[in-house]
Amino acid sequence: MKRIYSVLVENRSGVLSRIAGLFSRRGFNIESLAVGVTETDDLSRMTIVTDDETDSPERTFEQIRKQLSKMIDTVRVKALSPIECISRELVLMKLRGDAERIAAVCEKTGARVIEETAETITIEIIAADVNVIIKAFEEFEIVETVRTGVISLQKGSSTLM
Repeated sequence: MKRIYSVLVENRSGVLSRIAGLFSRRGFNIESLAVGVTETDDLSRMTIVTDDETDSPERTFEQIRKQLSKMIDTVRVKALSPIECISRELVLMKLRGDAERIAAVCEKTGARVIEETAETITIEIIAADVNVIIKAFEEFEIVETVRTGVISLQKGSSTLM
């Protein structure tokens, strides 16, 4: 079961390392991690996605949330379920293949061509579930793929700040 942690932390050296270490020590795998500064320069927001395959996912979810909250650099932690947040991921993918067919798949999936050369076509995918869209391009030669990791905001007027 995928779990999303939205974590507001002090924007200083070593914070990312300490948080990654927490997950590592507990044996929890980080599936996706995105970090960026917020509207306040001294704070960063981390979106951490895990895929919990333990026998008691709710207990594990709460345990991770509590451990993150106890860390000295953590300002606030919000554990989110996929239904209570808006999530997106960005993918840039370089392809080889027929340009017209690639454009047609882009049109169908909502992807966008952002560069076309004689050798390759680079596309942009922005979606909640990019894996489904990536599969649509498997008929072409995928030269290179880069992903940002998931970012999420809680639905409604609630904020992490």
